Amino acid sequence: MASATSGSLSVSPASARDWELVRSWAAEEGWNPGLSDAPAFFAQDPGGFFLGRLDGEPVSAISVVTYDDAYAFLGFYLVRPELRGLGHGLATWRAALAHAGARSVGLDGVPAQQDNYRRSGFATAYRTARYVGEIPASDGPATGVVAADRVDPATLAAYDSACHHADRPRFLGAWLTTPGHRALVRVADGRPTGYGVVRPAQDEARIGPLFADTPADAAVLLDALAAEARAFGAARIAVDMPESNPAAARLAEERGLEPTFETARMYTGPVRPVAHERVFGVTTLELG
Repeated sequence: MASATSGSLSVSPASARDWELVRSWAAEEGWNPGLSDAPAFFAQDPGGFFLGRLDGEPVSAISVVTYDDAYAFLGFYLVRPELRGLGHGLATWRAALAHAGARSVGLDGVPAQQDNYRRSGFATAYRTARYVGEIPASDGPATGVVAADRVDPATLAAYDSACHHADRPRFLGAWLTTPGHRALVRVADGRPTGYGVVRPAQDEARIGPLFADTPADAAVLLDALAAEARAFGAARIAVDMPESNPAAARLAEERGLEPTFETARMYTGPVRPVAHERVFGVTTLELG
């Protein structure tokens, strides 16, 4: 994408190095970004990240990451607090959204922005709540849980594709192997019945995705991922659970996790159906 200029604001593609600054902005907002997410994010669509600059100084950000010819996801919509209300966010939004072309676009919107998103053509599909807390250690090792690198990558990618609106092998290959990320799969009768990833973050360790055939599979994986978090020094976990699967909230409450903040999943148009009953935790609020 060529740079776009609105008044004195210039919007242009960002690099993975630039995104470390944006990660710090997200941390200031209380979004609890992962500490090493950028390599996997940029692996999916390196041209999908944008910065707005005033006199060369970064002041705004957004990502519009494409997955295939039909679907893209918008995240990281940020403007420095002292410069809000001046039109920089809208100018950044308009310049970056062109990257999606004719694709349907998804996002997870905070309540304060949802009316603005509706005016831009997004419609609410369901809400998502972030559940946070500490899961006590279990008595023994998780049953039937193995590291993701022991499962055929194509088989795991197929499982993931049933739970996401587009195939995402580039993202998944990086997400499962990024240093610090711990990826686990539950296996029964030689096939996956769920998988999840936990990673260090600014505050609580973030779990996502948490995909599973049944609540029992999800519970075993959640406990195992919490144990992995404790292993890298994080007592507390955070997982974003969609209301489109009521069993997710029940699982969180059974484990003593508490809802903190809420977002709404919104789309501009039709999206490929997913197995909502398998989605106990979304992958990220930033890339869907």
